[in-house]
Amino acid sequence: MSKAVSANAGTVGRQAAVIAAASGLILSMGLPANAADTTAGVSASTESGSAQTALAVTAAPTATVSFERPVIKTTPAPKVETVRAQSTASETGARSAATEAAASKLADTVSSAAASGLAALAYTGIGHPYVWGGTTPNGWDCSGFTQWVYAQAGISIPRTNAWTAMRPTATPAPGDLVMQNGGAHVGIYVGNGMMISALNPSQGTLLHSVASTGGGSFFTLAP
Repeated sequence: MSKAVSANAGTVGRQAAVIAAASGLILSMGLPANAADTTAGVSASTESGSAQTALAVTAAPTATVSFERPVIKTTPAPKVETVRAQSTASETGARSAATEAAASKLADTVSSAAASGLAALAYTGIGHPYVWGGTTPNGWDCSGFTQWVYAQAGISIPRTNAWTAMRPTATPAPGDLVMQNGGAHVGIYVGNGMMISALNPSQGTLLHSVASTGGGSFFTLAP
């Protein structure tokens, strides 16, 4: 019986060894396949990851990206400053006074020019005859002569006593009237104490001094 047991045990042991050997062979055959699959999987995964790494672009949050570009210089437009005019009451008053003075001077100049024109016209009458009551160069009396001279300048004055339409002046200018002998005689002042008048039939119209016929009073149309 013990031999039988030993025989059985040997048989069982051999069977177990065979089974174990077979199992080991199976395991050894299966492992390389699994290992190959694992390696292949890892390689594929690695290759995939490498491909993804090559395609992806990554940068640190603090990275600076710069591009070269042409430098453009600009010049700012000049600043235009507005100048505000300032004036004071005194300046305004001074300007007004200056304006009035200029206007007054201009008026005096115009009046003087007009009077000078009258004096020039009076000179054209020298040598013409004296005719009582006459009013033309063919013959005139003293008042007819003065009226004619003013008329040539476009100024209308009365035929007689023309000075009543003027104002007296102590500073006569050429062209003003000279009234003499209480209104009995009148002529045109031409400056430097001289006058032109139709004096009488024997002398006619001539240039003479104011004093030679007794002095006189002066009248002007100037303002």
